[in-house]
Amino acid sequence: MTTVLFVTFLDTTIVSVALGDIRRDLSTDVTSLQWVVNAYTLVFAGLMLAGGSLGDRWGRKRVMIVGLVIFCLGSVVAALATSVAALIAGRAIMGVGAAASEPGTLSVLRHVFPEERARARAIGVWAAVSGLALAAGPVLGALLVHAGGWRSIFWFNLVIGAAALIAAVLSVPESADPRPFPLDWPGILLGAGFLGAGVYAATLGEESGYDAPAVIALFAVAVLALVGFVAAERRSPAPILELRYLRLSAVRGALVVAFAVYFGIFSIFFFTALYLQVMQSYSGARTAAVFAPMAAAIVIGALAAGSWVARRGASVPMIVGCVIGASGILSTRHVLAGELHDPTLATAMAVAGLGFGLAVVPLTSAVMSGVPAEHSGMAAAVTNTMRQVGSAVGVAVLGALVNSFLTADLRTRMTELGLPAELQPAAVEAVERGRIPEDVDITPYLRYLSKVSEVLATGKTAFHHGLDVALLVSAVAILAAAAYTAIDGAIHRTREDPVSPPE
Repeated sequence: MTTVLFVTFLDTTIVSVALGDIRRDLSTDVTSLQWVVNAYTLVFAGLMLAGGSLGDRWGRKRVMIVGLVIFCLGSVVAALATSVAALIAGRAIMGVGAAASEPGTLSVLRHVFPEERARARAIGVWAAVSGLALAAGPVLGALLVHAGGWRSIFWFNLVIGAAALIAAVLSVPESADPRPFPLDWPGILLGAGFLGAGVYAATLGEESGYDAPAVIALFAVAVLALVGFVAAERRSPAPILELRYLRLSAVRGALVVAFAVYFGIFSIFFFTALYLQVMQSYSGARTAAVFAPMAAAIVIGALAAGSWVARRGASVPMIVGCVIGASGILSTRHVLAGELHDPTLATAMAVAGLGFGLAVVPLTSAVMSGVPAEHSGMAAAVTNTMRQVGSAVGVAVLGALVNSFLTADLRTRMTELGLPAELQPAAVEAVERGRIPEDVDITPYLRYLSKVSEVLATGKTAFHHGLDVALLVSAVAILAAAAYTAIDGAIHRTREDPVSPPE
């Protein structure tokens, strides 16, 4: 289970440190780079409920193996890509495979470890491996890019995917919950439509503006799909998501925290890594060194949380993990605001990693314990869907913030330097891509060459401005989720155990 989990979660972040090289090699912009990340996480999230439901119905091992074959195929497509569109397509295929294979890694544990305390410790190991995969992604990715270029990442994925496939065939026990009802196709299609349209609208809005007709239409489609999904799940005899489980306070709070934590994680994994490489000229090896303590801290936090949850329950560790994680993000934000020192930055990021590790185990345990064993695939799928949705929305929303500050600050500075408005879009694009677009006539820009260094300096400052806001938003979101969970849990306990009146 942990081998399969490692390969699917590793690919959520391993590409983050290759974005600078992909940007230069394929001459693409920040928005397209976001889709290199989002194509995987969005498809992963959109189809994971379907993957969990299919595993419950057709056999968790069988669906897992099919998913790993698809994942390996997508790795080959991405490794051979000669354009950013082909790379995004390969990443999307990998997302389909991950959505089929990953839910089984958690749902099988529900059956192998039926006793709650043992299951909490097993989930601690599961979460430690998932955290290790997420945090090790930038480290391994940096080493691979340094050794063989960004394409080596996807050849590495193929090797690890094949190893996971062999491990699954040899060791995973088959389990299923056959049902006489037909598959919930309306739920599958409407759920994927809601997620796809919503995140695509958020990303497209960065380029076209959020008042653009296409963006408004996509948001409208997302809302309609969500309404349709809820209606379909209420009527379906075998829904991919039992909405009644959301009435449980522990399950509801855990899913809110899952979304917020993974929303915040990507402010570090994606944008901090991109800032260090593109704007601070960090090499792959140096980036790996900065991220390595964070990887270790996530593993330590997850293993410690497994024992803590087994002894004391999920609520307190989850809230403590959120507070520590948010503190680490704010510390990272503070360090990036001054002169960079790698040990200080690595320490701040390690604090965030410790909090993430502590939070992931209890939120996972709360959902898996609150849902009956026969629906373990659904429980695993909805937990990981919220994690992946948080990741995808985090990249989209935080990307919109970073990109808007980058563009606005650059345009303001260019206007101050006297660059005509009609020349500014191509100049902004050149800063984002790291090179002059091939179809641009540079003759009108020659008279402004003396001011290029000022524009580049402004680009670095503008990117940091956006990153600074993105980190702040991430920390606030995680703290808000912790507060919601604490208050909702307290209200729920009060209703269950009212205080007796005095005699």
